[in-house]
Amino acid sequence: QVQLVESGGCTVESGGSLRLSCAASGFIFSAVEMAWWRQSPGKELYWVSIIDKSGRGTRYADPVKGRFTVSRDNAKNTLYLQMNNLKPEETAVYYCVFGSKKGTGTQVSVSS
Repeated sequence: QVQLVESGGCTVESGGSLRLSCAASGFIFSAVEMAWWRQSPGKELYWVSIIDKSGRGTRYADPVKGRFTVSRDNAKNTLYLQMNNLKPEETAVYYCVFGSKKGTGTQVSVSS
């Protein structure tokens, strides 16, 4: 079955950087687009970024443009999210998503 396992979240100071990873299995990873979403405390899921199956096409939510970079390694069935200059309001659980499937998430906490 589809499995998505996120990792790399931790507590960082405002302005810091993190790289999240998502290990995918149970489907043909290289054949599908993948996305990152996040959910802050008390708020709904929020779309962050999407990458096409080749990795050459990417899109970002306006608040993260220029600071976040999504990438993928199809040989390793892994999705990444490089996050720079993090802000306290970006404290959230980050999920990788394929279609209607999402993983259990990884917690990112940004201290001010």
